Amino acid sequence: MTDLRIQGVDDDASIHGWQYVHNLIIPGDVLSLDDVRARADRNRMEVAYLGDTLAGCTTVRPPTGDNGATATVIARVLPEYRRRGLGTRLYQRALGQASALGAQVIETVVLASNPDGLRFAEQHDFIEVERYLLRESDTVPWIDLRLT
Repeated sequence: MTDLRIQGVDDDASIHGWQYVHNLIIPGDVLSLDDVRARADRNRMEVAYLGDTLAGCTTVRPPTGDNGATATVIARVLPEYRRRGLGTRLYQRALGQASALGAQVIETVVLASNPDGLRFAEQHDFIEVERYLLRESDTVPWIDLRLT
């Protein structure tokens, strides 16, 4: 996987790429381009390419005064690129970013309908701390996990 290229979400192409990965993996929480731009203003977000082909994205929600020293680290990999070590590389990179931002606690969030994501989190020493629905109309819960 020597042709892995990771780029910050800082232009139209990277915003569209991040949006595509997010909306494919999280179909119950579809984001508009304006939603993605707003998130990019407050989070560290990146897209990952294998060669010139979009393969995944990351989000690091930094620690704030409201969440203590907790950062949320999310790595998403398109299904056709899973089980190649890409998720681990993206996760490790995002974990380093969270640490550099002063995080003392690391969390992640996975949609319950994503067994690959849940298995990945558990294999990387995350434990479940909460399940919840964002909206009354939702049927699939979100799972918050914390790094042990």
